[in-house]
Amino acid sequence: MLAEPQSAASVARTLDMSRQKVGYHLKELEKEHLVELVEEKRVGNCVERIVRATGRAYLVSAEALGSLAEGAAEATDRFSAAYVIAVAARALREVTRLRQAADDANKRLATLTLETEIRFATVADRAAFTEEFAREVARLTAKYHDESAPRGRMHRLVSFAYPKPADNDQPPSPASPLP
Repeated sequence: MLAEPQSAASVARTLDMSRQKVGYHLKELEKEHLVELVEEKRVGNCVERIVRATGRAYLVSAEALGSLAEGAAEATDRFSAAYVIAVAARALREVTRLRQAADDANKRLATLTLETEIRFATVADRAAFTEEFAREVARLTAKYHDESAPRGRMHRLVSFAYPKPADNDQPPSPASPLP
């Protein structure tokens, strides 16, 4: 709602909430730099603060969900959705920090992104691919990893797979069979 500047009163009207409650929350968001003050206008005896969102989109980390997030045991199972979410969230946090540091130093951040799609004919084919892919990654890691490289820099390699959503952006049914 705050892609365009608005006051607490206008947001409150849209949400059918009290202006005071919305104003409180907007001030809390402003403290965290999620919204910023655009202007202050005098309206009668009050000063109306006009704010807008500081970002175009926000991603809430899985850790912020607390007890609503999946269990810790599932988050270490490499075949669980919780593990994918935890690894992706960590990558997002780390790359965001690294990118900011690179931007501050006026340098480029060395990254590599690989993305593809694969259609498995059977569950057995998916399992065989998974094992072969894991062996190849292990082989390449052993070939190129040099723990003693004096000027070397450690990199993190992450790979995960999930069912591609249908073209209409509807998630596939968890029980849907492989194509």
